Amino acid sequence: MVVVIKKGSEERQLNNLISWVKGLGLDVNRVDGENSTILGLVGDTSVVDIDLINSIEIVDKVQRIQEPYKAANRKFHPDDTVIKVGDNEIGGKNFTFIAGPCSVESEEQIVEVAKAVKAAGATVLRGGAFKPRTSPYAFQGLKDAGIRLLLEAKKQTGMPIITEIMSVAHLDLFADVDIIQVGARNMQNFDLLKELGRSDKPIFLKRGLANTVEEWLMSAEYIMSGGNNRVILCERGIRTFEPYTRNTLDLSAVPLVKEKTHLPVFVDPSHASGLSRLVRPLSLAAVGAGADGLIIEVHNNPECALCDGAQSLRPEQFEDVVNRVKVMLPLVDKKI
Repeated sequence: MVVVIKKGSEERQLNNLISWVKGLGLDVNRVDGENSTILGLVGDTSVVDIDLINSIEIVDKVQRIQEPYKAANRKFHPDDTVIKVGDNEIGGKNFTFIAGPCSVESEEQIVEVAKAVKAAGATVLRGGAFKPRTSPYAFQGLKDAGIRLLLEAKKQTGMPIITEIMSVAHLDLFADVDIIQVGARNMQNFDLLKELGRSDKPIFLKRGLANTVEEWLMSAEYIMSGGNNRVILCERGIRTFEPYTRNTLDLSAVPLVKEKTHLPVFVDPSHASGLSRLVRPLSLAAVGAGADGLIIEVHNNPECALCDGAQSLRPEQFEDVVNRVKVMLPLVDKKI
């Protein structure tokens, strides 16, 4: 349930209302917007008399929320959420490039790629330390050593880093990681999501291989219900019957999710297609659909990559994508 408070209402009256609602056994999420204050009532709202609340002088209107996700719902939080990471602001009118290799392979590799993508326009460095692979015989990542190499690249370039977590048991290793990524295979790892809800770090939540938009938003709700509202969503393609691409990029999900939630929404054109030649057109399409950023795999030598070389761009190809996106951004009212 959402209670919209009239602009200019006295703080004393508002606090009295909040105390009364909490006395009914409900949690209250307060959001102060430019034109009004919104109270999100979470819990068994059947105990609330809507007519009684509507009669209170400072109340503008009351609305029941039908969707099962509350904290992630735009009705609770009409303004776009903007998440600060280092000197970067993610969401709102800001457009962000996250780039780097699928896997961290060596210090030389990750530092070279970090410098290249930063020069091209990326502001966050990605790199896999723990790698969930379909085959148990495939390269599984350098694990904690990979995180140390990412931190070295951060030290040399000043770029915040994002890397994927696979287990609650690894959480201590992520103490100095700026953004924690939850991959598609872990989107419904609810124990992990609950633990990340107790973290203060931004969580980059990828959509599952075959999950609906509502299931995706409910996974975000698991994190947010724990107190961590710094969630970034990422559409990375879903599994369909089409064999020509690795996945099918669901671009319709971008404007749909932005309609339903206040959280930033990114697109991963690399995993969506699995083909480097499709990354540029899918990136431009994502911008047109209203994405708040792109996460793109970039490798200095894709042919020799230990993971996902076929979908990785070379640094000069990534720079070309950035330059083309910059041309489009004024059309969608965004800026880098």
